[in-house]
Amino acid sequence: MAKQRQVRMEQKSALAAMTQLEERSDDELLSETKYRAAAQAILGSRASERYDAQAAREHFRKAIAAARPQERMQLRRMAEASLALAERRPNDLKAAVEKLGQQAPSKRQLFALRLMGLISPAQGSSKLVRLRGVLMILTIVFVLLALGFGVAKLVLLPFGGGGTFASIGIGVLIVIVSLAVLALVGKRKQAAARKKARAARAG
Repeated sequence: MAKQRQVRMEQKSALAAMTQLEERSDDELLSETKYRAAAQAILGSRASERYDAQAAREHFRKAIAAARPQERMQLRRMAEASLALAERRPNDLKAAVEKLGQQAPSKRQLFALRLMGLISPAQGSSKLVRLRGVLMILTIVFVLLALGFGVAKLVLLPFGGGGTFASIGIGVLIVIVSLAVLALVGKRKQAAARKKARAARAG
């Protein structure tokens, strides 16, 4: 009984250390020696958010090697979730997050990850898959420009309409502003998700 209590205390200590290290920079985490496993796990999670599967895998390998035996199962589960994110595998990500005891990503988030996997395939994908991604990007750009052109035409209509070049210029501007707003909203949502994940680990 005393041994089980000690194990629980050690696991709680490791999770607390990970929470404390979250605010440190990558360089500070790389130089961390006391809580090396926690530091490497955080670096692995950050690499997965950049969709760098190779770096995430290496960081988690070091984290598991430096961890206590009773911590390794939890770190492996974290690695599974992080690698599923980095490699754009939404179904595996959902299952891995649920194993961690956390709320699974929403359907919208999983759809966005699946779309990202089509547009920007994971490292090591075949040339055909990468070509498909390039064609999808070109298609999306064409559709966005067409929508921007249409909106510009509608905006200029009360002013007597506008020339083709003027409509194209305004359409491009509309697309750029729209993408900037979406990027800002996306960053805020990611920050909120990371904060929620830290709170879950602390709890």
